[in-house]
Amino acid sequence: MLEAIGSASPADGARGARDSPSVPVVRGRVHAPFSVLLSTALYCAEFVCAVVLCSEYSESLDRLWMAATLTFALVHAFLTQLALTFIHRDLGRDRPFVLFLHLLLLGPVVRCIEALVIYFQAGKKEEPYFTISRKVKLKGSQGTPTEREIGHSAHKLAAHRNAFKRAAVIQAFLGSAPQLTLQLYITIQEKYMLPARVALIVITLLSITYGALVCSVLAIQIKYDEFKVRLRPAAYLCMVLWRGLEIATRTAALVLFSTALTYWVIPVGLGNLALFFALPWLLLWRKKAPLPDSVEKSLSKAGTLVALCLVTFLYACINTFCYSTIQLNLASWDLIDKHLSWSQMAAYYAFRFLENTFLVVMWYFFRSDFYEYVCAPLLVLQLVTGYGMAVAFMMIFYQYCHPCRHLFRHNVADCFRCDCCRKDAASQRSTPKPSPSLGTRSADCLDSTEDGLKPQTSVLKVGNGSVLQVHLWPTKNGKCYAALLWCMKTGGTTLTLT
Repeated sequence: MLEAIGSASPADGARGARDSPSVPVVRGRVHAPFSVLLSTALYCAEFVCAVVLCSEYSESLDRLWMAATLTFALVHAFLTQLALTFIHRDLGRDRPFVLFLHLLLLGPVVRCIEALVIYFQAGKKEEPYFTISRKVKLKGSQGTPTEREIGHSAHKLAAHRNAFKRAAVIQAFLGSAPQLTLQLYITIQEKYMLPARVALIVITLLSITYGALVCSVLAIQIKYDEFKVRLRPAAYLCMVLWRGLEIATRTAALVLFSTALTYWVIPVGLGNLALFFALPWLLLWRKKAPLPDSVEKSLSKAGTLVALCLVTFLYACINTFCYSTIQLNLASWDLIDKHLSWSQMAAYYAFRFLENTFLVVMWYFFRSDFYEYVCAPLLVLQLVTGYGMAVAFMMIFYQYCHPCRHLFRHNVADCFRCDCCRKDAASQRSTPKPSPSLGTRSADCLDSTEDGLKPQTSVLKVGNGSVLQVHLWPTKNGKCYAALLWCMKTGGTTLTLT
């Protein structure tokens, strides 16, 4: 999902390279596993801070806070071990020492060491490539197809990156998000700050922001899987500001509301979880589609149902704190909806803005005497403005910093001008009906080996903004036959050019 690494054999990859001689083939470089290092550092820092804070709670006889903090820390560590073990499929392999380290909650550490060893040993000796990755490199609105040889070391490092990125999402929203909410609530109730608690709050906020950042990058890589996606520093900065403000203001609104109306925060949280948990299942029922059998081949129907419920629960937890960007589609083979829905995004942020505003307003009217020396109207205004700034950074990212923004059918500016409906209607009126002869190769087309004429790959950009990649063959009657390899907007077909 994260990397375009297939399961083809080296012979298949070489054959694919020979079939498209005009596409350059480059040797893939082995990149440093920075994401693995960052995930491991966040995991270790959060767990150590939680243990130190629990010891301080024990010394001050705060048994309830100690038990709650330790529970969230252990759940966070256990889920991370389980995710890494399941993704690497270690239960079916003879690796008892690695499993023992996972039982000691040291799984991310040993995985990180493995990734570093692979990285530093890569390139010291010649190794056969594992497969060939075919991507289209975008420069503005123009695309250039490229092929990259993936070696065994790069393939293993990609597997480690995939596992740690999935584990980072689970760690962020099933472990760090509850821990952050708990520590903020304890801080307000106890009316004093501990250095260990402040450190834990900062680390959990960084962990959740990183998990949301991984979700955003994953959504881009899944939707534009055939493109070589590379985000610029400005895009990362914009996403960090977007996600950081969104999560900080959302968590602060929930915590403030819980301090004023303690028992009413329970239906608010459970209502959010129930809504986003039920939504994918309602869409599956509406489409009358069967359960997908692509989750895991070794699972029975009951096991598949349990796995889908766990995935849906993670999806609900993500959307409770921030917009997931990866939309769950249980009727799809890969469980992901690859279509970018501006209306769905607008509906989510409008609903969340109204809900956050309602929570902080209710806190303002029912707040306790602890906030006597706090300017409550200013705090309400700051939280509402902070969430508005998060939405503004989100729109800036999609309008100016998205790596594939030139392939959008509509952008943010179109949605503000309500041009989407007009463009859709115009495209439906101007779209020609497909010819019944399309989809087969022309009879007068020369073979690729006849008279030394071979197909050439070209990337064309047509007037409506579509980007096409075609194979061109010269023909006997002077025409040129084009086999359309992909089309971003009109779908796959074939056509004849004169």
